[in-house]
Amino acid sequence: QLQASGGGLVQAGGSLRLSCAASGRTISGYSVGWFRQAPGRERIFVAAIHRNGPGIDYADSVKGRFTISRDNAKNTVYLQMNSLRPEDTAVYHCAAGPSAIRSNLASELAYPYWGQGTQVTVSS
Repeated sequence: QLQASGGGLVQAGGSLRLSCAASGRTISGYSVGWFRQAPGRERIFVAAIHRNGPGIDYADSVKGRFTISRDNAKNTVYLQMNSLRPEDTAVYHCAAGPSAIRSNLASELAYPYWGQGTQVTVSS
């Protein structure tokens, strides 16, 4: 089970840190991705961290502003979001999967396990 938390309301230019905590399984054995879904729009890829080593990928829209990391001791993956913009407003979901193919990690199909989502709202 995955539990996403840390969302909230923040002004443009502000920061939030999202957490994705795993229970019942060891997250270190999984690749983890963050996706987001804005109202009336499809869910899209934000960032992913490979299960092996430092492989990390970001959507172009968040590069240089967001940072994904993992703390295996806490069984948690984080998404640090800086310089937030109104267009970052969405429900953010974390997902985990066993894929070891880095090029797959931007696809929802790589992740059989999903958290419930946390709302991020950025005001202008």
